[in-house]
Amino acid sequence: MIVIICTYANVFAKEIPVIVIAPSNKTQSLSTVGTSVTILDEKFFQNSTELFLGDVLSTNTPSTNFFQSGGHGTASAIQLRGLPKRYSTVYIDGVKMSDPSSVSNDYDFNHILNSQISRVEILKGNQSSIYGSGAIGGTIHITTKKGKPGFNKDFNYSVGSNQTHNLSTYLSGGKENSTYYIGLQRFQTDGVSQMTHNDEKDRYRNNGLIANYNHQFSDALEVKTNYRIADTYLQYDAVCVSSAFGCSPTRDHSEEQDTIESSANISLIHKPLKKLTNKFTVANTYVKRIYADAPNSKNTIQDNYYGERYTFLYQGNYNFNLDNSFVFGVEREDDSIGYNKDLNGTKYRDAYVTSKYFDYQKRITNNLYGTFGSRFDDHSLAGNEDSHRATLAYVFDDKSTKLKGSYGTGFRYPSLYEFYFYSSSGYDGNESAENSKSFDVGLEKSFRNIGLDIDISYFNTKYHDVLEGWQASGWDAGNHPGTVKTQGLELISYWKFNDLLNFDLNYTYTSTYDGAEQDDPNKSSSYTNAQLVRVPRNIINLSSNFKIPNYKNFDFTIKTKWSDMARDYGNGNRTFDDERIDDYLVSDLIARYNLWNKYNINFSLINILDEKYETARDYSQLGRSFNIGIKRSF
Repeated sequence: MIVIICTYANVFAKEIPVIVIAPSNKTQSLSTVGTSVTILDEKFFQNSTELFLGDVLSTNTPSTNFFQSGGHGTASAIQLRGLPKRYSTVYIDGVKMSDPSSVSNDYDFNHILNSQISRVEILKGNQSSIYGSGAIGGTIHITTKKGKPGFNKDFNYSVGSNQTHNLSTYLSGGKENSTYYIGLQRFQTDGVSQMTHNDEKDRYRNNGLIANYNHQFSDALEVKTNYRIADTYLQYDAVCVSSAFGCSPTRDHSEEQDTIESSANISLIHKPLKKLTNKFTVANTYVKRIYADAPNSKNTIQDNYYGERYTFLYQGNYNFNLDNSFVFGVEREDDSIGYNKDLNGTKYRDAYVTSKYFDYQKRITNNLYGTFGSRFDDHSLAGNEDSHRATLAYVFDDKSTKLKGSYGTGFRYPSLYEFYFYSSSGYDGNESAENSKSFDVGLEKSFRNIGLDIDISYFNTKYHDVLEGWQASGWDAGNHPGTVKTQGLELISYWKFNDLLNFDLNYTYTSTYDGAEQDDPNKSSSYTNAQLVRVPRNIINLSSNFKIPNYKNFDFTIKTKWSDMARDYGNGNRTFDDERIDDYLVSDLIARYNLWNKYNINFSLINILDEKYETARDYSQLGRSFNIGIKRSF
């Protein structure tokens, strides 16, 4: 609920303007931004009872469809504005987190716990002009907690159904010119069965460390560092229909996955002039995934995947004045992957991208703000691509109404997997980037006399030169005809009825067309329709928060989500033909109590009506369950 307070109640406030970073990779007032941004701030995460970030995004943000292949720790993804997960980029503390060893160079959200997060900004729409390849649907920026002067400690523990335990703690401190933060987390659960075709439980554990250190040498020179690592273990169920596929439906389902995911960066910030800031950054992302198949499955090999990225960045920011600035930068990104099957020799592949970009922000008139930016990328295998973006924001004199709009072009380079491992033929030089165009228009309005804020936007995105592995081409990845389209409407509203009762409602309508499959020259008749998979046409989230008079330390929230039915692929348990994911209605109850202004005690009853539902076909979601936790900061 607090996301709407952050996004709207203060958008037009003169005293405390909301500051964002994501739209142009620099700080600016949200009121001047012409694109759609959703903000989850530190106060939101302090009050949140969800354990994983994916659960937060599923119920608190519009045009952010979340699906998961089972319970905690299983593969999960975010689809921004109806586009597959590979068309949004994810950053943690400024480090790009896509997995180079994944099929589409995308990112799964299954290992991000909430306990160490301080802020999330979701920037929707084409953002390739700033963030390069893959940012066609938008970008998600995650900021972990930072050190503060003094000496600070925190303890957070919760226990719940399925032998679930979540423990996190941190120490932070320092002086005004030097701060540090060290956070530890441990999550474990016996879990539920990942798939609906058996009832054994799939265990998951997650051990994590987050640390950062900042030191300001002078007013002109500062260094910032960040480090994050998650070491996880998951039991999962492989797709299985019969012995013809190398397994038996009655076998022991004990497939295992060990994953290490880490990110690190160090930035040197130099301000030689009051108006000019230079930032030099070196960043690293590393992912290692080890899979071991179940005994007696006729496939007991071990598969190892390695993905690593080194990024070297320079960004400059010149502020002409408070309302006009120029952002420019140069980047070099080196991706490499390794694949080791049955420990019998590792195959390594790599590629790099060099980029140049700029973004110019100007206050055109007293009420009108504009942005124009371009980016020029050169891929060592796929060649040159450029992308452009323009935005406008008009704020009326009463400071309670804003019109906004943006237009942008974008692209996605093939992943290393698509270049080399999609088929046995290897790299043939035929793969090139996908290209897109998109626009959106919106209205933000604050009705201060009744405490109501609304934000409504229309969006439209198309991309072509689609990278697919079609049967007609021997399943070799390549660019094929067909245009993928997505358009829709997103509505966000927050109504503060009084000091004891408020409501947060968001609604998303998404209409999609999967031209990549519909124009397949060897198209199967099994396609049920032309929609993109796992994208419901309608999603509604309602959050109702209330307090009891004279007992304001008590805080209650009821969250309800309704998701329309969606198309999905058959996964082999019964059929490989297209199937339907049924619509579902899920409600959660959250109760919070602040004890002595020191202890925050919370209780969550999840899926109150014990709804049996799926967000991916044949993959289980949690039934009725509970969590109870306590937080202490001192």
